[in-house]
Amino acid sequence: MLHERVETKSHYVPAKMSACQMLVRQLWSMSDFKNLKVWKKAHILALDAQRVAGKMHSPGQAPLRNQIIRAAISIPTNIVEGRGQVTGPESRRFLRIALNSTTELEYHLIMARDTRAFSETESITLTTQAIEVRKMLYGLLRYLTNRDGDASALKPESVADPTELALPASIPIPSDL
Repeated sequence: MLHERVETKSHYVPAKMSACQMLVRQLWSMSDFKNLKVWKKAHILALDAQRVAGKMHSPGQAPLRNQIIRAAISIPTNIVEGRGQVTGPESRRFLRIALNSTTELEYHLIMARDTRAFSETESITLTTQAIEVRKMLYGLLRYLTNRDGDASALKPESVADPTELALPASIPIPSDL
């Protein structure tokens, strides 16, 4: 459904908004993204990941280096983008993308550690930061979901039924896994 849009100082917002949408908009935009603790930590994580990944100079490490930097930068970027959205569901969508980027980054850090592209200390430090940001994002999502009264918001959008994630019985699972 298309809404007529009105221009405010910083955003275009739908002319017709429910009281709940207006409350979410007001609470969510009371302060800008730079005041969010989770954004501050995610920004530091992105800077640290870029600094450490920048030490990966061999041509064979370029794809992994780029993926680490992209995943790390995606986290604060999506927090910022979520902050600029009009409605709670739109905001939460970007926070879930940021959350998924923390998991992606964690895997890339494991790969970098296992291929000895990073030192163990650098890997542990960055992984710890990523996990801390992930926990904070879960907390923020939970808060926004409870506040908006939308219990379905914490479920993945692409999977309606958790049993869909199970492997079919016909696929053998190796015993060493």
